[in-house]
Amino acid sequence: MFSFIQAAHAAEPAGAASLFGQILLPVAFFAIFYFLVIRPQSKRTKEHRAMVNSLTVGSEIIFAGGLMGRIKALEGDYAVVSLNNNTDVKVQRASVISVLPAGTIESV
Repeated sequence: MFSFIQAAHAAEPAGAASLFGQILLPVAFFAIFYFLVIRPQSKRTKEHRAMVNSLTVGSEIIFAGGLMGRIKALEGDYAVVSLNNNTDVKVQRASVISVLPAGTIESV
């Protein structure tokens, strides 16, 4: 029995299969990691950046604190958001998580 196993090991080249396996496994792990983690995250980041850049005065938004409001003014990286008739807050534009359809605040 042992002679058959030794003969089988002696028949295959020692370096070719192991080198291929050593290179293939990390490449496969990187490909899986790229398609399951890196690519979707970069796509979400790109969409969020485009949404933040498209903000205009009068847009109704929800920002990271969960508050809804209407943009009253844009000042560089910040937006002045009117929460109601008496309350204005200044938030970072990057903290905006969603732009609402027009008229949503009145219907809530």
